[in-house]
Amino acid sequence: MEDEPGSAPSLRASNRLRVIQALQLLGVTSRADLARHTGLSRSTVSTIVAGLQAEGMVVDRDGDGPAATTGGGRPPALIALDPGAGFAIGIDFGKRHLAVALGNLSHQLLAEEWREMGDDYDADAGIEQAAELMELVLDASGVDAGRVLGVGMGLPGPVHRSGVVGSSAILPGWAGTHAAERMGERLAMRVWLGNDANLGALAESTWGAGRGACGLVYLKLATGIGAGIVIDGELFEGAGGTAGEIGHTSLQETGDICRCGSRGCLETHASGAAIAALLSRSLAETLTLEDVLARAVQGDPGCRRALADAGRHIGAAVADLCNLINPERIVVGGSMAVAGDVLLDPLREAVGLRAIPSAAEDVEIVPGELGARAELLGAVALVLHEAGPAWSGPAPAVRQSTATT
Repeated sequence: MEDEPGSAPSLRASNRLRVIQALQLLGVTSRADLARHTGLSRSTVSTIVAGLQAEGMVVDRDGDGPAATTGGGRPPALIALDPGAGFAIGIDFGKRHLAVALGNLSHQLLAEEWREMGDDYDADAGIEQAAELMELVLDASGVDAGRVLGVGMGLPGPVHRSGVVGSSAILPGWAGTHAAERMGERLAMRVWLGNDANLGALAESTWGAGRGACGLVYLKLATGIGAGIVIDGELFEGAGGTAGEIGHTSLQETGDICRCGSRGCLETHASGAAIAALLSRSLAETLTLEDVLARAVQGDPGCRRALADAGRHIGAAVADLCNLINPERIVVGGSMAVAGDVLLDPLREAVGLRAIPSAAEDVEIVPGELGARAELLGAVALVLHEAGPAWSGPAPAVRQSTATT
């Protein structure tokens, strides 16, 4: 006979599940942080953790934390799920690259593989090559596919809750496809699909510059412009799954027509594609975004000015975002982030001028820490966020390999 909702056994099972899911999300953590994250009392958390340790599902990880607390006292005892209790696969489909990574439930990366791809490769080619790379990372780590809890995959375009990939100028061969469904059929695994900016947000909040922030916005500044929003550790995707399309904030009603059909969108002023096109016209030579960034680093005044102007335009849109959701931290990533303060200082200045004073004072704008790997790591984090506990006890030991790029 099943326990009635609200009964003591049902409540104990629910609390146990909350602790396990929090450990999936947090990786290596302390009992005190578990209590804060779950809202359970410290005594309840300690009792549940003791039971999970007795079952072999939770292990001590004291060697993986900081040497001391901020107050100089004794550091807290750290714990994590048994690394062999389950694994997550992440797949990042970029415009010219494909990357696959394998991680465990302690948030350790065990292996990763990257492959260059031709421009505008379609869904069939991407799915087949992703399956090949997945076999490589599993073989490198000695992990059986049956221990994989699921696969996270990211694409550079809008992803609706229906699972259909929206129109994408970056990978047009994927538009209109049920990408997760097709990948799941190919791999015979459960697959979660995410927009690349959302995955960057998950990665930076889990492993990077967004750790510890209760309200985080990740800006993906590259060929296009997007934002991922994480609030209290959870990804905010909106009613249809397309929250964060900051690149389509309208800055000029009579401006150039954007790929979305509107006029004067932020992307038409400040995306990598717009900057490269502007400078190509001005200098009468064909430049890529990579060319612009390299010249800016070398001190080219025109390239530096174009990036600074882009920072101001982006800052105007970010100021509206700060007024709306009052984030604690904004992490700037994507290929344009290598411009550093040439881009970030004008962006910060625009936010300070345009956001209401309290929102501007609350937010910290920082560069990302994960670079080109952010979306790949975010695809792994997507599984850690979404997959329920898919194991019933400790898994057999597996051979682990060092992550490679």
